Amino acid sequence: MSDPKKYWVGFNLVKGIGAVRFQALLNAFGDAQTAWLASPDELRAAGLSPKIVENLVKLRSYVVLDRVWEEILAKNITILTWEDELYPRRLKEIDQPPPVLYLQGSYKVEDEWAVAIVGTRRITAYGRKVTEQVSSMLARNGITVVSGLARGVDAVAHQAALNAGGRTLAVLGSGVDKVYPPEHRRLAEQIIAHGCLLSDYPPGTAPEASNFPPRNRIISGLSLATVVVEAGLDSGALITATFAVEQDREVFAVPGNITAPQSQGANRLIRDGAHPLLDPQDILEVLNLTMVTQQRAARTILPADATEAELLKTLGNEPLHIDEVSHLTGMPVAKVSATLALMELKGMVHQVGGMNYVVAREQPEEYRVEKE
Repeated sequence: MSDPKKYWVGFNLVKGIGAVRFQALLNAFGDAQTAWLASPDELRAAGLSPKIVENLVKLRSYVVLDRVWEEILAKNITILTWEDELYPRRLKEIDQPPPVLYLQGSYKVEDEWAVAIVGTRRITAYGRKVTEQVSSMLARNGITVVSGLARGVDAVAHQAALNAGGRTLAVLGSGVDKVYPPEHRRLAEQIIAHGCLLSDYPPGTAPEASNFPPRNRIISGLSLATVVVEAGLDSGALITATFAVEQDREVFAVPGNITAPQSQGANRLIRDGAHPLLDPQDILEVLNLTMVTQQRAARTILPADATEAELLKTLGNEPLHIDEVSHLTGMPVAKVSATLALMELKGMVHQVGGMNYVVAREQPEEYRVEKE
């Protein structure tokens, strides 16, 4: 049977159709296949401009989606769409998440615990040392390292994570079959084996300069936080930090020599409110990731049950005392206390002091329950 994802890929090839317009098409037609086969009049009625309709009709006249799909599969490229359960949860939370992601390698649920490390291509000895320390510390603590495969800080971050036995994700400003820079092909192969190359650009897309700033929103969007090691005032790393702030993610910056060009951007971020990174362990403390290994083990050994579901329905963003939780659910305090302790290990809830609990902002997808 033909895979309906090929129609998502088709729209990804149409110039002018991004997340907003694609969502409008899904709203109008119900699914991507129906939208792809719609007439020009129907497409205009759905809100597409005459120019975009012209682009779409022209593309449909010469693109054979079955052939495109076969080429994607032949290159061992995986497609994730909004409809896929494995589509990165954190990325889906950002404004206008990409409808289609192309992957070589594997994205895993454990990659929800991720931190981005970015910085200058003109890395100094100091920047290299700090990047290696931060990346390897994160990897040893079970945190996936995200970066952009660029020269300098990005490459050092990826390699240090791999050397520490961790996972790493590389977000490209090209198709995942067009590794750039070319000298990083070996590094890319290692990343595919212990993480993935990822892009929202279709296979075959060349690494053009205009592609890189937009891809930075994906680097920050996949991550709980972004760490800027060294960055000049015009560095793309500052664009990533800006996206992180807009996405309500944490930003860390490594202080540097105030006279060094490579440190001016990072120092300015600190001046403007970023966390000054004085010790790599600060990242774990600020993000409450000191127990991530235990969280993963608890999620594997103790699956969610009716008790956990009931407690999630009861808790919200405002602190609720354990006695009140017991009263509202009708459960004994001892049972509530024991279950909440396990749920905290899973990262589903947080104790905010005085036996008061809230639902964790970073609660895993499979444990989230819709409020009635």
